[in-house]
Amino acid sequence: MSMNACDNSMAPRENDITAVIVDIALAIHKRLGPGLLESVYAAVLAYELRKRGLRVEMEVPMPVEWESIRLDVGFRADLIVEECVIVELKSVEDVARVHKKQLLTYLRLADIRVGLLINFGAELLKNGIHRVVNGLNEARAGTAE
Repeated sequence: MSMNACDNSMAPRENDITAVIVDIALAIHKRLGPGLLESVYAAVLAYELRKRGLRVEMEVPMPVEWESIRLDVGFRADLIVEECVIVELKSVEDVARVHKKQLLTYLRLADIRVGLLINFGAELLKNGIHRVVNGLNEARAGTAE
């Protein structure tokens, strides 16, 4: 399944989109603080992104293709922005390695290159933002850039 409207020549576009997402997330966290449900942050983030003219899909199913069968098995990406960036939101004390691996899997399933894992539960949001890139070697893929 390929959703990617940003091919490799569009890296500056991906970078511009992630910068807007991060700026908005920082403003949301500053105003609302940590501790709310993930769904609250998702709704506000989507609203603010759309206000800036960006296309945002919420709770996007991530089907798995096995042989020639498409399996809708309940995976859902929190947000996909401009068909270029997957945003996974958390509101937990600490991000686990599995959260980064989950985002990387979504990136692979959707054939999207860049994703952001944003943990609104972090005391300082800058410590809760992780960029994950599909296509890097496994040792670096699940780490923040």
